[in-house]
Amino acid sequence: MAHVKFQRVSKLFGSVTAVLDLNFDVGDGEFLVLVGPSGCGKTTTLRMLAGLETPTYGNIWIDDRDVTLLPPGRRDIAMVFQSYALYPHMSVYKNLAFGPEVRREPRRELAGRVQKVAETLGLDGLLDRRPSALSGGQRQRIALGRALIRQPRLFLLDEPLSNLDAALRSQMRVEISDLQRRLGVTTVYVTHDQIEAMTMGHRIAVFAQGQILQLDSPEVLYQRPKSRTVATFIGSPQMNIFPGEIATSNSWPTIECLETLIPLNQKHARELKRNNSHTVEVGIRPQHIHWLRDAPSRCTQRVHGTIESIEPTGAETFVIVEIAGRRLNTRFPSFASVSLGDSVELAFDAEDIHLFEPSSGMSLLEGEEEERRGDLRVVQSAG
Repeated sequence: MAHVKFQRVSKLFGSVTAVLDLNFDVGDGEFLVLVGPSGCGKTTTLRMLAGLETPTYGNIWIDDRDVTLLPPGRRDIAMVFQSYALYPHMSVYKNLAFGPEVRREPRRELAGRVQKVAETLGLDGLLDRRPSALSGGQRQRIALGRALIRQPRLFLLDEPLSNLDAALRSQMRVEISDLQRRLGVTTVYVTHDQIEAMTMGHRIAVFAQGQILQLDSPEVLYQRPKSRTVATFIGSPQMNIFPGEIATSNSWPTIECLETLIPLNQKHARELKRNNSHTVEVGIRPQHIHWLRDAPSRCTQRVHGTIESIEPTGAETFVIVEIAGRRLNTRFPSFASVSLGDSVELAFDAEDIHLFEPSSGMSLLEGEEEERRGDLRVVQSAG
């Protein structure tokens, strides 16, 4: 196991900045997922950690060792790529044993390690077969096995499930997570799929334009996104975002949005006053907007609209409702008895909304969270 530290790491390709000023840690035995759209810098970050790219600026540490300029073979890591990169003319056994054989490791010890890795990955009955006779999931297990047989201190995976179908991706997510938990190997995993990130990572780093927008647990990213970009990237379907105007009702601040007045809780009201905001962006997830007849009692905010689209998914149905010229994605019960063009009443809880500053896209509660953490640090320091 290993502890990883990035210190002010940037990577430039000519005049193009791929990664800018990365500062983060990966804890010993942690499963960290780097997620973001194509071209956001997550794979470049992984390749710098692997030693396949050299940072333009900054330093990378593995435990107490500066590995910034160290070649890949001296970092005690193993990497799995999107492509399986198996040798088609070799058996499963030979594919697993190839690396150690090249490194001239003892054959007697190697045979035991191959058998152990094969049993761990459910490949022990397939050691005599060639990759062409195996399924995509089995080939992916071989690629994982070739990395694991090195017994690395650091395990790096670059979109390893991209070539699998939906059912196999779901199965392999569980298997990789379980394997990492049992082995306790520090793991950094790159994906563009936020569902993979949410289901697998202990923590998730959300990338955009070469920078980390937020690094937190899946729960915090979902419930307390620091920016509009993070809020709309994390969660499926993505969060609804609408413009809102600040108003006052009975001397208490409210937001006029979607032809209704939304009362603010104390934290939101305090932060709006601090920022002297007059307009905001209001975010609410589809899962928090309900058909009135199916809504929890706490959902007292109501809006009316017309159904534009119905998407049944089995366990639930997502319905797009047009309100005041804007499209609102909502969650209805499974195969709800509604039709296109129906007029419907929706309900939500004002506590479930998120507020973002229109120009910067930052959460209006982020300043309060930073202040609260600062106060806590002062108290801890005094103690």
